[in-house]
Amino acid sequence: MTAAGSLESVSATSPQPRTLRGRLLALVREVGKFGTVGAIAFLIDLAIFNVLLSTGTESRVAKTISMIVATTVAFLGNRFWTWRHSRHTHMARQYTLFFVINGVGLGISLACLTISHNLLGDVWPVLRTQAADNISGQLIGTALGTLFRFWSYRRFVFPADDDDHADPVTSVSVTRP
Repeated sequence: MTAAGSLESVSATSPQPRTLRGRLLALVREVGKFGTVGAIAFLIDLAIFNVLLSTGTESRVAKTISMIVATTVAFLGNRFWTWRHSRHTHMARQYTLFFVINGVGLGISLACLTISHNLLGDVWPVLRTQAADNISGQLIGTALGTLFRFWSYRRFVFPADDDDHADPVTSVSVTRP
């Protein structure tokens, strides 16, 4: 908040909030957008995964294919909506980083699925069912992977612009009455 009649440098893209409350509200909005994009990608992942399972595709192959499609949708949603005001220097670099980070997320999901289906499934055959595969791979694996992805996207793929290094061309002075 600025005093009446004071000058303030405002980024042409999206100013970074300076107060704790402003930063918290910005984070809540960011998490909300990330969650919306993630929910859509999750539904796409879930649908493709189950269609592939019903056609006899092996569970880890089905998960890999469904996640690649969902990851592409998530990248587009996050780049052009969630973090549209962040620094976008090179789309191919961002896309590559996004996929590498999602590869780690896929590894987390596959590890959960493998532990449940293959390791624990040898002891408890009920863990080799489609429902158990959905719980371990889709719910548990996705939840753990999502925490990792949010942090990684913010830190490495869509870093926030630093106010200290603002581009003078994209900054304007605004007088507030």
